[in-house]
Amino acid sequence: MIVLNVTYKCKKDLRDEYLERIMAEGIDKASREEAGNLKYDYYYAAADDDELFLFEKWKDAEAFEEHKKQPHFQKLQELKGEYLEDTIIDRYEI
Repeated sequence: MIVLNVTYKCKKDLRDEYLERIMAEGIDKASREEAGNLKYDYYYAAADDDELFLFEKWKDAEAFEEHKKQPHFQKLQELKGEYLEDTIIDRYEI
């Protein structure tokens, strides 16, 4: 199993707009519907108004690699340039 803890450091006051765009583009829904996806959820940080957290679980490395080839994943990469200052990814293989 692949577990990802992704911390998005959003540009000042753009966190809510970033999440709204993710949802409007259907990125979250499409990711959850992929074969091999076990969990894909966004959370607000309690202590930082410009931070967003994504928790992902994938059945295996192959499922995650397939995820990275999807059009909705590519769209997320485009949005990052518009809304983010930094992305921190902690990856765990269980």
